[in-house]
Amino acid sequence: MGEPVEIDTDHAWEDQRSTYDELRARCAVAQQDGKWVALRHAEVVAAATDAEAFSSRVTTRRAIPNSLDGTEHAAYRAVVDRYFTDERVEGEEGQCRAHAAGIVDALPRGETLMTIADIGTPYAVRSQSTWLGWPSELEGDLVEWMRENHAASRSGSRDRMAEVAERFDGIIRALLESRRDALGTDVTGELLRDTVDGRPLTTDEIVSILRNWTAGDLGSLAASVGVLVHFLAARPSIQRQVRTLVEAGDRAALAAAVEEILRIDDPFVSNRRVTTRAVTLGGEDIEQGEQVLLNWTAANRDPLVFGDPDRYDPEQNAGANLVFGIGPHVCPGRALTLMELRVMLEELLARTTWIELASDHPAVRETPPVGGWARVPVVLR
Repeated sequence: MGEPVEIDTDHAWEDQRSTYDELRARCAVAQQDGKWVALRHAEVVAAATDAEAFSSRVTTRRAIPNSLDGTEHAAYRAVVDRYFTDERVEGEEGQCRAHAAGIVDALPRGETLMTIADIGTPYAVRSQSTWLGWPSELEGDLVEWMRENHAASRSGSRDRMAEVAERFDGIIRALLESRRDALGTDVTGELLRDTVDGRPLTTDEIVSILRNWTAGDLGSLAASVGVLVHFLAARPSIQRQVRTLVEAGDRAALAAAVEEILRIDDPFVSNRRVTTRAVTLGGEDIEQGEQVLLNWTAANRDPLVFGDPDRYDPEQNAGANLVFGIGPHVCPGRALTLMELRVMLEELLARTTWIELASDHPAVRETPPVGGWARVPVVLR
């Protein structure tokens, strides 16, 4: 067996998807900065579904439930799952629609606007804050925190990311302290009264759960709006198809369209695992204690599974789509996220006649480790 393929981190990443496509054609598993990177669909699925060999305990910072394994993970996951039932998600649709409609109605027509900054970010912050019962006065702080977190993620500095995470924890702790005497009936109030294994959740546990729900989801939701809008603006025939679905009120087909567009251009690049024993993955022998990145973006474009990865085919590709992960750590908020994105698409397309890419400002790709688009200038008609 030869030396594993090494990912060149100094490479000019004009579009990391094409870089991953080229690497995946050469190998199933590569190396990058001392870590293993699973690129093909089969290898990513194998690692994601084998929590015994590929542990999520990749950091000393306890993240609930992301960094937990086994029975401990199952106990906390049962708590989290209670907040994402179909009934609860359906109950949030009205507020999401009101936020989406207000944002779209306030946008200029016939002028260049920035999709993520003008649509994705305010929609993410307002929808999530309303869901959690957080005051609207927090919007400015959360938007600023999103900017800082995004910059920290792009820097790749663990110390910088930890500092930004601590700032977010401070926002949450202050909010929880202000709520203890007036718990309310919203999600945050429920968490303050919730239990795990028969005992109340601790403040640290509640902070960790809220961090998981918001710290990553705010940026992810905004990035997803950028991907969806760019895709529709760049592919007029598909934009017409999706507009027809909106007119018909076909919610299931719209949700499938959202998931398929995100498969083609997956902004959720990777998750980390650490091996608990020596394993063989994609023909590579990996020792115990080594880090493995599950590259969802690459796996979701594997031609061995999807044929032409850029072909838009929601029905055909749904079964193998990994946008929300797979295995015990599959995203618990999938239904909520799909509803939020579907509602935004419904309001955006119903309240416009067309979306086109701005001719005066080109769209700009994100650079690793962030996925999707950094800027998506568009014009609404």
